[in-house]
Amino acid sequence: QVRLVESGGRLVQAGGSLRLSCAASGRTFNTDAMGWFRQAAGKERDFVAHVAWNLRSTYYADSVKGRFTVSRDNTKNTLYLQMNSLKPDDTAVYYCASAPDASSWPPRTDEYKYWGAGTQVTVSS
Repeated sequence: QVRLVESGGRLVQAGGSLRLSCAASGRTFNTDAMGWFRQAAGKERDFVAHVAWNLRSTYYADSVKGRFTVSRDNTKNTLYLQMNSLKPDDTAVYYCASAPDASSWPPRTDEYKYWGAGTQVTVSS
């Protein structure tokens, strides 16, 4: 069974930092592009960051550029999102996803095939 399980979300004050993790299991993800998305209450899901399978390429939403860093450890089948200088606008459920057959860079959202259930990040002002 393919699973992506996010962890690390919690309540944090504005200006603080969090590191989210996404543990993948059930298949080999080492050659997948992977990404983080988020969905705030009442809003559509937006992409946050993409990372290529070999870490040679990353891509960020303008709203998080310079504050968030995406990384992965293929030996552990784990994806990370380091979030610094958090703002109340970063409050959302954060999802990780993998794109096993992405043909474009950055991958289109519809190329992400496997999704986690999400972890809540709440940033208080």
